[in-house]
Amino acid sequence: MKKNIGIWIDTKQAIIIKLSQNNHHSIKKIESNIETRERVEGETKKYGRFGGQYTTYEKNRLNKKNEQINHFLKELLKEIENCDAVVIFGPSKMKKLFAKEIRNNMQFSKKLLGVHNSELITENQMVAWVNEYYNS
Repeated sequence: MKKNIGIWIDTKQAIIIKLSQNNHHSIKKIESNIETRERVEGETKKYGRFGGQYTTYEKNRLNKKNEQINHFLKELLKEIENCDAVVIFGPSKMKKLFAKEIRNNMQFSKKLLGVHNSELITENQMVAWVNEYYNS
């Protein structure tokens, strides 16, 4: 039995649609927990002063955000371990980051069929999109 998966992904969450025979499907949501607007504790000015040097909080924010993104993408990779084919669609740049992560992993690189743009759509529309993709 062929296991096809469609993943709608944006910065906040990923919705995984697993198709099975007879047009049955299952839906799983994974929250990303990526903080897009965050205040670093102790932040008062745009810069902090330590002796004669200035430091910004931007580097700390960027490192934390990158760590959260990597954790989210690793969770998604676990979901596609047992599938035959994957298609990724969604509105944000996160789909391209996930596609790059898949292509860099030899175990999953042949499973990726495509990356497509999509708008914010309902779950039923996502299921219909994935069904149409694999049936055509």
